Amino acid sequence: MEKTIDILCVGEVLIDFIGHEVNASVKKTKDYHRYLGGSPTNVAVNAARLGLKSALVATCGQEGLGKYILKKLNKYKVITSQVRQSDAEPTSVIFVSKSTGTPDFIPYREADCQIIPSQIPDGLLEKAKIFHTTCFALSKNPARTTILESAKKAKKLGLQTSIDINFSERIWPDREEAISVLKDYLSNDPLVKVSEDDCFRLFGETKTEAFIFDYFHNLGVSTICLTKGKDGVKLSDANHGLFFQEAIPIREIKDTTGAGDAFWTGFLYAKLNNKNITESITIAQKLASIKLQNIGRLPNNIDLNNSLK
Repeated sequence: MEKTIDILCVGEVLIDFIGHEVNASVKKTKDYHRYLGGSPTNVAVNAARLGLKSALVATCGQEGLGKYILKKLNKYKVITSQVRQSDAEPTSVIFVSKSTGTPDFIPYREADCQIIPSQIPDGLLEKAKIFHTTCFALSKNPARTTILESAKKAKKLGLQTSIDINFSERIWPDREEAISVLKDYLSNDPLVKVSEDDCFRLFGETKTEAFIFDYFHNLGVSTICLTKGKDGVKLSDANHGLFFQEAIPIREIKDTTGAGDAFWTGFLYAKLNNKNITESITIAQKLASIKLQNIGRLPNNIDLNNSLK
């Protein structure tokens, strides 16, 4: 079958209400601005803006916020045939502080985890090249079971699997369960993106880079990309060894929300364009640096493809 979808993003779609005041906690923030959010959603939108064919499998509500989500996704030319509007649960929302570091947030989760098997038919998987999800999406059923089963099918069909291990104990209080579910997903040898903050939360303490890379390699993962904020990026590949790149210097960081998603979109974009590991990290860092200098999504008024050259 012809591969008409570059990236199939499966997981949370939600509304981010991002605070208007910089570096004020949620408690102290008075005003919020509405943005389309959810890590796989961000990747799908970013990918579409880079000219890739991206499809989103996700669930939102039937109400005004759900309608807003579909309008935005369609505007960016994301394939929305598998976005389900639930009449039983409202759209999930997250209140996020605007931050130059790791933002504070409060989640109100409803429809996002209601992803069911009929949303990922075999025919959809057969058309895709990459199957991407997140730790957030795996944190609740029925989405968890749907994603785990679909990822196994995707692997058998020859798709490259991918995951952003955006673990947070606020989203997934049972750390042992999270580790067990992740092990199941990681058996599909996905491309793994994980940040130092994610690792600290997942393991409950600071771990060395060597521990982190060994841990994931031992679970059957070939490529692990560890993002370290201002300290750059370290990647460990089972076949090609270790790679490090300094962070791109940025004069003013305006908003960190979604920077990891921009980074990973850049990495997957490079992978689809057969770039080597060094080029892939460079492209990923360039896209993340553009995002860090803008509030909310990547800016509309620039040619992203030219910016990455």
